[in-house]
Amino acid sequence: MNINNKAQEQHTYDAIVIGSGISGGWAAKELTEKGLKVLMLERGENIEHIKDYDTAMKAPWEFKHRGRLTQEQIKTHPVQIRDYPYSEFNEKWWVNDLECPYTEVKRFDWYRGFHVGSKSLMWGRQSYRIGDIDFEANAKDGHGIDWPIRYKDIAPWYDYVEKFAGISGQAEGWAQLPDGHFLPPMEMNCVEKSVKKRIEDHYKRTRIMTIGRVANLTVPHNGRGNCQYRNLCSRGCPFGAYFSTQSATLPAAMATGNLTVRPFSIVNSIIYDKDTKKAKGVLVIDAQTKENMEFYSKIIFVNGSTLGTAFVLLNSTSDTFPDGLGNSSGQLGHNLMDHHFRCGASGDVEGFDDKYYYGRRANGIYVPRYRNLGNDKRDYVRGFGYQGGASRSGWQRNIAELAFGADFKEEVTKPGPWKMGLGGFGETLPYYENRVYIDHSKKDKWGQPVLAIDCEFKENEAKMRIDMMNDAAEMLEIAGVKNVKTYDNGSYPGMAIHEMGIARMGNDPKTSVLNKWNQMHDVKNVFVTDGSCMTSTACQNPSLTYMALTARACDYAVKELKKMNI
Repeated sequence: MNINNKAQEQHTYDAIVIGSGISGGWAAKELTEKGLKVLMLERGENIEHIKDYDTAMKAPWEFKHRGRLTQEQIKTHPVQIRDYPYSEFNEKWWVNDLECPYTEVKRFDWYRGFHVGSKSLMWGRQSYRIGDIDFEANAKDGHGIDWPIRYKDIAPWYDYVEKFAGISGQAEGWAQLPDGHFLPPMEMNCVEKSVKKRIEDHYKRTRIMTIGRVANLTVPHNGRGNCQYRNLCSRGCPFGAYFSTQSATLPAAMATGNLTVRPFSIVNSIIYDKDTKKAKGVLVIDAQTKENMEFYSKIIFVNGSTLGTAFVLLNSTSDTFPDGLGNSSGQLGHNLMDHHFRCGASGDVEGFDDKYYYGRRANGIYVPRYRNLGNDKRDYVRGFGYQGGASRSGWQRNIAELAFGADFKEEVTKPGPWKMGLGGFGETLPYYENRVYIDHSKKDKWGQPVLAIDCEFKENEAKMRIDMMNDAAEMLEIAGVKNVKTYDNGSYPGMAIHEMGIARMGNDPKTSVLNKWNQMHDVKNVFVTDGSCMTSTACQNPSLTYMALTARACDYAVKELKKMNI
């Protein structure tokens, strides 16, 4: 008996954080800095900053397959190969789909990385605030439920996380895209500057084009080095020049002496105590030995990434919550959202053949939302923004030519023609029927049931995509771009890797899973601060919002813990 008590004591912490990605890293930092002893659980391997970025400094010819995949890799990664992120350059960071299957009721591209840092090592780093136009949208047009917060509630926390993370960008005074605390912006190239001026002159600043707001440092910041303009971010940055768990939040949390990181720890479920009406801990499967073990804490932060979090919560069943932890509303697993994209326009730019640009800027331009604002009314609700940029093609353009000799050598030393493109990112509405649930007919490598995903884009998104293409073409033509062509390469949920919803925030426990503090209505010591909590998507990249909500929730949780309210 004494041995068991001692084992339980050794497995007991003030707080458990499930997941080590963008929001999990922030939760670990905030809770440890406030004096709590924290256990961070990560289902994958450990990745140490710099030491384990083993492809970061390799030249293209040092890769055996020059970045391409073997037949074995293609066979074991049938989902990850659906788009460009999975390649030889960082292939160890992407999940083996055969070990971790899921059920696609409708096509859903689920990109996953199991390791400390999770997708904070591979993310696109675009970092935008969402404003009141986004927080008020559901209430105004009747889709979904009203957000329980407004911009004023989160604005100080945006300030807080931006100052620590380091976001480079340009203040624009644009209501739809609130300004933040920015490091110096990256510079647009000459073609982008020309396109920006012509667009803004033509639309009289009812539309603007700005440099992307990005979590890449343009100057040294908080002990981290600035961006080297290599554009190899997805391999890990030895300079610490972009925000990740490894470069920023994890060192801060470790410096407190209050953090324990446990890799290879698959959280199967959260243990609920019906007597106290609280969660008392988590059930973990050791990913290497498949041994089951339990860890205990006073509070739990669930940051498993939207779909990982969905599995943990839905799989946490009990007499009190037979349909998943904290699911008295019946909303858990519903309202799954992702941005739709892969449509826009591009063309050729003349008149700048004597100009080039410095390095490989790991960032593009951004055109904030302008549709369905003021007097602009479309045949769909909400709107979209654009990302894109201008560049010159390189020597590879001649690879297919059967040329040789002096003329060929001369040609390959010259940069190719300028191209300019705009690609739209559109908001998706929160549909109750877009959902996930546990499929008990299939098992993963560790004997767990799998997630089934039933999600699709609908008519509103389809109508929006027409404008996303045509508006891009119109703006490029106004800017003098030639041979403009529109494109729609198709977009399925999951592709944008911006999964949101399934445990939405709201004021009413009957229609939402979380309150305005990201705290479960039903289980007061459980907080969910990853993409699961989102009540709508806006059209901006969401990761900065997860950071701000996490820091805010940690502040509240610790205060409530000290008051003995949870």
